[in-house]
Amino acid sequence: MDSQILRQRRTIRKYKDKDIPQSLLNSLLQTAAQASTTGNMQLYSVIVTRDAEKKKALAPAHFNQPMVTAAPVVLTFCADFNRFVKWCELRNAKPGYDNFQSFLTATLDAVIFTQQFCTAAELEGLGICYLGTTTYNPDMIIKALSLPKLVMPVTTITAGYPDDMPQQPDRLPSCAYIHEEQYNDYDGKAIDSLYAPKEALPENRGYVEENGKETLAQVFTDIRYTKQNNEIFSVKFLETLKSQGFDF
Repeated sequence: MDSQILRQRRTIRKYKDKDIPQSLLNSLLQTAAQASTTGNMQLYSVIVTRDAEKKKALAPAHFNQPMVTAAPVVLTFCADFNRFVKWCELRNAKPGYDNFQSFLTATLDAVIFTQQFCTAAELEGLGICYLGTTTYNPDMIIKALSLPKLVMPVTTITAGYPDDMPQQPDRLPSCAYIHEEQYNDYDGKAIDSLYAPKEALPENRGYVEENGKETLAQVFTDIRYTKQNNEIFSVKFLETLKSQGFDF
């Protein structure tokens, strides 16, 4: 039954005007903390935002997407070496965690923790939405949440009881991403076959038409995730990462 629930999952952007009980939220986060973590260091933190004014303060960092202020709870998941470094220093141990490897390790810990929370939340009847904008404006989030050095926001989740049940998003067939024994690269024929169902969906054909493009791929490269924006946000993220103490 549980696996069927997960197979039917979808992103929820509209929520009922109903709080998530603190006891349930705490239980879900404790469940999430049982997820795998590098060296059992638990290099993550989560900031739980319920207050309406504080959600408003976070909203600009997420391009004012309405679910940020409408959701009963916003959770910002962070790669966190601050706590571990302080423990090391208080125990006469010399930490060396202000580098890329350490940031990557903490980021993986944080993302695994996040996804375990999401899975547990959905099994309890909650809906969630990942906000990719966290990596676009990390400096704004750091300021809004008073994050100290060696703490970096990596993803944000809105959560609540679903107020609608949108259509389940399309996915590539499993043969597109499962490779047996070694990576099997794609030729043009394989790409055509794998992406044809996605390109044929009415909503995707509509995106192509309304944006004046020739192909669905152009909607991604020219409209949604452009080279220019990716480069701008890359520089911004790296500068913020350095200012947070990961100086490499």
